[in-house]
Amino acid sequence: MNQETLWSVSRGTGLVALLLFTAAVILGALNGSRAASPRWPRFVISALHRNVSLLALAFLVIHIATAVIDPYAGIRWLDALVPFGSAYRGRWLGLGAIATDLVLAVVVTSLLRPRINARLWRVVHWCSYLSWPVAVLHGLGTAPDDTRIGWILGFNIACVLLVLIVVGWRMRVIHPDTAVRQAARAARQWGRP
Repeated sequence: MNQETLWSVSRGTGLVALLLFTAAVILGALNGSRAASPRWPRFVISALHRNVSLLALAFLVIHIATAVIDPYAGIRWLDALVPFGSAYRGRWLGLGAIATDLVLAVVVTSLLRPRINARLWRVVHWCSYLSWPVAVLHGLGTAPDDTRIGWILGFNIACVLLVLIVVGWRMRVIHPDTAVRQAARAARQWGRP
């Protein structure tokens, strides 16, 4: 593969990864709010969230691999995991490394979910809400010329708006089960059965 092809594949897989991670965040927020309907039961949303997340991870791996293989920027494998060590656009690649590390933490704890504390898994899983905007900033800063291309800028804006809308909605929604659990916890706290 020549340099231009590697650069194009890296950029393209980065955009596809952003799209898929955006979908994963949205599906995770919907699943966390226990959103469901007869046509979209919770198990379907959960399975779709998991599968979209795995597909996003595959595109992330290709994105990183093509960036590392491309000799132009001189990005090392270590730069993909250790923040701010790259000589090429170090600050922006460092954000990508942070987002990757957070995603890897979510993946590892999800694989270990049956063996670890549910609260620990939940706390680490919330890191996906942090990794996503860090990844968006990484994309915007690493390829500033791309943001001058109208559709790429519009694509990024659309992803951000969609996540803000769904996550904002998720933060306001309280499922009836949650209210019952909170009332039971409060009753136990005050010594009532």
